[in-house]
Amino acid sequence: MALKALLPPGVPFLFKLLLIVSAPSFGVYVISRVAAAVSHDVLPTWVWILAAVLSGPLLLYGRIWWKYHSFQRGAARLGAILPPEMKGQWLGNWDLLDGILKAFDTGYPSDMFDYGFEQCGAPTFQFSVFWDLQYSTKDPNVVKAVLATDFQNYEKGEMFHNFTDSLFGTGVFNADGDMWKFHRSMSRPFFSRERISHFDLFDRHADVAITKIKERSQANIAFDFQELIARFTLDSGTEFLFGNCVHSLHSPMPYPKGLSAHNTAQVAKSIKEKFPHAFSAAQLIVSERPRIGWLWPLKELFKSKTDEHMAIVDAFLEPLLQEALRKKEEREKAGISVDEKESQDDEALLDNLVKQTSDYKILHDETLNILLAGRDTVRLESTVFNVSESRVTDTAHVHPHILKRLREEITEHVGFHRRPTYDDVRNMKYLQTLRLYPPVPFDMRFSIKEGILPNTDPTGKPIYVPPKTAISYSILNMQRDPLYWGPTAHEFDPDRFIDERVGKYLVPNPFIFLPFNAGPRICLGQQFAYNEMSFFMIRLLQNFSSMELDLSAQPADSLPPPEWAEAEGRKAKEQLAPKSHFTLFAKVGALARFESIDE
Repeated sequence: MALKALLPPGVPFLFKLLLIVSAPSFGVYVISRVAAAVSHDVLPTWVWILAAVLSGPLLLYGRIWWKYHSFQRGAARLGAILPPEMKGQWLGNWDLLDGILKAFDTGYPSDMFDYGFEQCGAPTFQFSVFWDLQYSTKDPNVVKAVLATDFQNYEKGEMFHNFTDSLFGTGVFNADGDMWKFHRSMSRPFFSRERISHFDLFDRHADVAITKIKERSQANIAFDFQELIARFTLDSGTEFLFGNCVHSLHSPMPYPKGLSAHNTAQVAKSIKEKFPHAFSAAQLIVSERPRIGWLWPLKELFKSKTDEHMAIVDAFLEPLLQEALRKKEEREKAGISVDEKESQDDEALLDNLVKQTSDYKILHDETLNILLAGRDTVRLESTVFNVSESRVTDTAHVHPHILKRLREEITEHVGFHRRPTYDDVRNMKYLQTLRLYPPVPFDMRFSIKEGILPNTDPTGKPIYVPPKTAISYSILNMQRDPLYWGPTAHEFDPDRFIDERVGKYLVPNPFIFLPFNAGPRICLGQQFAYNEMSFFMIRLLQNFSSMELDLSAQPADSLPPPEWAEAEGRKAKEQLAPKSHFTLFAKVGALARFESIDE
């Protein structure tokens, strides 16, 4: 194991930083000693000291000047321009970094994007934090170039790998080049229509979840719907991936604060029970690193913050991986050969992966990456609460006509007793919505070499991209922008996907809607995700007559601050404060009350 892997992230980073900072002064010292040795007519000591002190800042200034001068020359050479710049007030734009971190901790997820787009008056802008250049965009044509038409020039990149290595490892989310192609080829055969149309595992876990809801409904106590959905997706995901479910839905559901009498005493938890929290905590830590930028190791100087959580994640995964490898070894010893490309009806994804490799790390990283993709809850949560009522009427955003339409669609295609099938879900167009709350609200790529991106102004010059430049794109902003979706862009309206607006907005520019990414890296499991969301939504409406978000039971810090009501767009309409790590979620949770049809 490399020494760097044994040390906390901050130690090698600080050592490298100290070498860089001290190198100019050390160089001046060496020159002074050489000068003293070859000549008796030397400069005064104070001159050498001053030169040593100033050498670092002067060299830094020179490098910054040269870098930005080279960007200008590169743009001119390609007949392009640099995008407008979001400027801070402090040295190194420290205030911009502060704003990014505040938005992450206590603000609205898109606050800094909104500020940049407004300040620069353009859908693509540049900014620097400690002279590290980044681009940000919500322009679908720019996103199309990065993800599809110029795909070969954009990668996750070394910097992104450094941010996320302790969580993603070499998995498909983190890999580039041949390693990415290998991971992709391993998983692709398993995601077929025939397999994902088998709704048996959805049905098993949905039954348990609905039973949990009915228990709370009968007791007239609110429950955390976000927690319930997280457990449903985790149980479905672990069974799908490993053939071994964590059964998180069988553990007691937490009660709202203030009902402490219902909360049982803390007992020792198994690894299976600890796994969901540890996995989420590791995601939150890793997602903060790109926001800090290249200085992130300084926040983890003495210990990687993910170590404790990943130890639990690894303890959960290890026996599953070892068992899969053991079964493979037994089959090989018995002379049983199974076609690597052929998936058996009763096998999990892990069983299929071990046919193609016995490398423990590759299997570990790939299964963990896919499990992360399957744990999104926002697609179900936002759909439910956009068609439901709030128990605080003055902040309600009620859509009873949408709920009525959904029930009519279910009645027409499924009824209220039969289990939905793949064909049912495919034919229920009104059910699908992932626009206002995309699962992954923000993402990023790094340019490999210099290039150009489209300008929003068709008469303007293209935008120049220097090599190794971070480009973050906001799917959240793009999918809510009236420029791309019309004047009602901030409204929850599933009709926009089935009426004339499809031809007006989406068909001419399909890259305005990217709930599952696009291009060669488009999500392999998108059909699985759509089926999972649709199946559970149908089962909810088959069992419950009303679904209410109980804001009166929410902790105060989970509600939007009063000033959000004065904001523009969707921010003013939020009932709960959204947060983001790699996916969107409701801060603290989403306490709800459902009423059963048979009550």
